[in-house]
Amino acid sequence: MNMSNLRRPLCARMVCILMVLSAPALAQLQAPPGAGSAPAGQAVLAPNSNLLVQGIPAVPQSLADAVGRYNDFRGHGFVDWHPTQREMLVTHRKAGANTSQLYRLSKPMGELEQLTDAADPVNSASYEPRKGRYIVFARASGGNEVAQLYRLDGQGKEPVLLTSPDERHAMNGWLHKSSQLLFTSVPLDRTAQGGSRGQVMTQLWLMDPEKPADKRKLAELPGGGWGVGSVSWDDKHVALTEYISANESRIWLMDLASGAKRQVLPAPGEQLRATHFPAAFTRDNKSLLVLSNRFGEFVEPARFKLADAKLERIATDIPWDVSGITQTEDGKRLALQFNIDGRDELRFYDAHSFKPLPAPKLPAGSIGSAHFDRQRGELAFSINGAQGPSQLYSLNGKGEVQPWTQAYVPPGIDNRQFTDQQVVRWKSFDGREISGLLTLPPAKFSGKRPVVISIHGGPEGQATVGFLGRNNYYLQELGVAFIQPNVRGSSGFGKTYLDLDNGFKREDSVKDIGALLDWIATQPNLDASRVLVTGGSYGGYMTLAVATNYPERIVGALDVVGISHFVTFLNNTESYRRDLRRVEYGDERGPAMKAHLEKISPLSNSAKIKAPLFVVQGKNDPRVPYTEAEQIVAKVREQGTPVWYLRADNEGHGFARKENQDYLFYATIMFMQQTLLK
Repeated sequence: MNMSNLRRPLCARMVCILMVLSAPALAQLQAPPGAGSAPAGQAVLAPNSNLLVQGIPAVPQSLADAVGRYNDFRGHGFVDWHPTQREMLVTHRKAGANTSQLYRLSKPMGELEQLTDAADPVNSASYEPRKGRYIVFARASGGNEVAQLYRLDGQGKEPVLLTSPDERHAMNGWLHKSSQLLFTSVPLDRTAQGGSRGQVMTQLWLMDPEKPADKRKLAELPGGGWGVGSVSWDDKHVALTEYISANESRIWLMDLASGAKRQVLPAPGEQLRATHFPAAFTRDNKSLLVLSNRFGEFVEPARFKLADAKLERIATDIPWDVSGITQTEDGKRLALQFNIDGRDELRFYDAHSFKPLPAPKLPAGSIGSAHFDRQRGELAFSINGAQGPSQLYSLNGKGEVQPWTQAYVPPGIDNRQFTDQQVVRWKSFDGREISGLLTLPPAKFSGKRPVVISIHGGPEGQATVGFLGRNNYYLQELGVAFIQPNVRGSSGFGKTYLDLDNGFKREDSVKDIGALLDWIATQPNLDASRVLVTGGSYGGYMTLAVATNYPERIVGALDVVGISHFVTFLNNTESYRRDLRRVEYGDERGPAMKAHLEKISPLSNSAKIKAPLFVVQGKNDPRVPYTEAEQIVAKVREQGTPVWYLRADNEGHGFARKENQDYLFYATIMFMQQTLLK
């Protein structure tokens, strides 16, 4: 179980009220400045047919040729162990492909056997758990996040659709004694395009993927934040997670035969705002391993005894969040992932005594995922770091580590020279210490260096140690310093810190960036007069907010799928997300909160944006609808500020296709050349 999946922002339901743009704004969107032209005789790279390009100069083919090698780093993601054979299911993007797909890896460092091949990426899948006769995978279309489940019977076979296209689905695990799959579905009203009011209901199903028509509905659960955390070994009970917010979740136990359920953590009537996630039933089915922050600031492991409903704390002596947990099939060993100041590390424990086990020496880097196989107790894990993307390894019972994949680094790039990230800290307006990751360009670049501030999404996300991908071009070739701040509201630093930006405190996180700008001005190797800010999703809102609050202190802003107005965002985001987002941002149905959200929204303050603005958006985004981008683009253009706009009609909440990512990369370099590097 990986906690990062549980913390993805979900939300729930209300009607869509699309913002009506003014006539001048509509005119500017319908007849915007076109893409610029290259000097006469110079070849240009034409955008593909899915890209809407407004105000962006033509991309010279020479630029694409010169920087293209930074577009093709390719790693591997672990998906599942085969239940009976020593082989893995992995994700990978092959040479020349646009998206990641599923592959079978039959042995360490073996050839990859491609299993899926489609325009849309596949990142979630599982073998049929008894013999591995088939695979079930999830795939959405065009970035819309309306995931459907498919059965794949083997290489070259056409996937079989198992679910209704009018609902959003998620795989939630298998029963132990039969090949029956637990999954959830959420009906959609597609409120981002106009829909109807109603209460979101999550439906929990049990299905034999070879007989999908015979699926059985187990329950209808109110809200959009439900999932299965674990199944008891006797297949009698499931532990359900009810996700309320980043700082509150509940555990329910459901009887699979009757469908009856009861809340167990926190106990009914207990006034406790804390997170509780079911990790795994113990092998004797008498206890449930739980991850919770009820005992202190950080998420810790605990054991919930079913007989007397007592929760026992498991001491680990590591004052950081547990970000993931896996146990061996025999229930004897546990592997816990700890998020230690933005870097995930593995620790091993005896599952009965909870005493630490010897820690084997692992390759350098940050752990991405870890999972024991059923037959041998062999642990598969991924690692990535400054020098390269995700690679897969395994650890056997003797403590021996074996590589399974080798990441691809394009010719002509010496990734061994890529600079490690370092943790930096600064004091904010209220004296609170804020931290972030700083990556400096090579020593060959002398003098004060221009700075890119890249703000994560969430808001309850976190900038973590890992591979920077294309961003290495800015460091290695342009000499730009790269800072990834973890402003208040970020996860990984305790539940108090996580709660510091909610509701009326929203702009306190923006002030943390103001304090970062002050800190940059004190650093002898950083140029405070050349700072560009960027971010995606909530980081996109932060980018726009920095552009309105500190307009004279930045030279440019690059907003990717960002919120421009909180009220229109809350009205238009997909229904299953809305209530959760209200917990974070505030409920706009209350007059005082609505007035506050109106006041602080970048759209309301767009006249303050003076630095050139670059806005990037996916047309099919269900989280931050494309109207958020288009209304800020139109408004800022009205006042004469330069605005570049790039929209992909086959993307959602960010760009998943390589050809779209490539074009954005080239345009970003040109934007930097006109702002940051002048």
